[in-house]
Amino acid sequence: MATIRAFGALRPTNSLVTKVAALPYDVMNTEEAKKMVEGNPYSFLHVDKPEMHITNPKGDELYAFAGDTLRRMIKEGVFIKDEPSLYIYGLSNSMTTQYGLVCLVSAEEYDEGIIKKHENTRTDKELDRIKHVSYCKAHTGPIFLAYKGLELITAWLLEYTAKHEPVYYFIGEDGVKHEVFKVSDPHTIHNITCAFEEADALYIADGHHRAAAAAAVARKYREEGKNSEDAQYFLATIFPKEQLCIMDYNRVLKDESNLNAEQLFNQLQEKFEIEAINETIYKPKERHTFGIRYEKKWYKLTMKPEWIDETDPVASLDASLLQTYVLEPIFKIHDPKGDKRIDFVGGIRGIEELNRRTDTDMDIAFSMFPTSMDELIRVADAHQLMPPKSTWFEPKLRSGIFIHEIND
Repeated sequence: MATIRAFGALRPTNSLVTKVAALPYDVMNTEEAKKMVEGNPYSFLHVDKPEMHITNPKGDELYAFAGDTLRRMIKEGVFIKDEPSLYIYGLSNSMTTQYGLVCLVSAEEYDEGIIKKHENTRTDKELDRIKHVSYCKAHTGPIFLAYKGLELITAWLLEYTAKHEPVYYFIGEDGVKHEVFKVSDPHTIHNITCAFEEADALYIADGHHRAAAAAAVARKYREEGKNSEDAQYFLATIFPKEQLCIMDYNRVLKDESNLNAEQLFNQLQEKFEIEAINETIYKPKERHTFGIRYEKKWYKLTMKPEWIDETDPVASLDASLLQTYVLEPIFKIHDPKGDKRIDFVGGIRGIEELNRRTDTDMDIAFSMFPTSMDELIRVADAHQLMPPKSTWFEPKLRSGIFIHEIND
């Protein structure tokens, strides 16, 4: 049973929503963020990425700045406070149109495994978000969740958005269309809340560190005996899995193997069928196929079936196969998260980026077929974890549109 709740969001005034709404803090570096906020004092990146303003922070100075900035924006009337409501958040681009329910979900259900993860979290990144939540006394960015089944909810989302006017409608700088609908009728809220009780699980698509941080803050409140119901729930947007778009997450690497072309391809052909591609780039069209750019030429690698264990939800992932049969044995890359010889190129940057990187700072590129939502769910249901950099979701949810305050 999945528990959802309505909440009274802090959200931007209609005249400022386009200025406030910002990409998530972790999809750009500090210099990129500085350029994004030039001439815009309302961008939520001022709250989400305070390192733009403090070069050498001492102690928790960054997080205190974030909290002070949020409270100043509230005091200046940048945000309005709603009555308890649910919201529908729609995002559309050339690849997909998706409508999700913005609500609160239970931190205890995260701990119990009803809200399922597919990635490990890093302690330093988790602590960063714990402090951010604690100093802001708010959840400032929704966790990106997915549900399966619940066809009636999906049908209701589409019907409601077709019949009602959005409270927000804008097109972001990246061409993504954003719509927000407010649902404040108590009877409707009750029905939707009850319908979600039929869900056996919810699945984290993106936002693992924020979810882990929110659950850690909730546990701390319970341990300290603080009676804050707000702290026991965190902000989420829940989409039907069928609407979500996962893009390819490709790899580039520095070749320090000392292998010549004949030696490399002799090793590869033990596990793969190899086909030369007379094109400027190769984008795999099905699972268990890969592209490799080597010495400025592209080849198609097709995994031989006898090396694939389809009964294992993790080992059968393309990211696992590449790591197990290529990156580790041939190039001695044992820790892809920490090894400086490998880098990851998310699909939104374009597969052409692989050519550019291998023409400049890297030697070999691997193009990947995207992980599917069914593969993600299969891994999460098995309580296992995907290899690093297995999924890249687009479009990205904006931060600052919905804020869930934590009142003691």
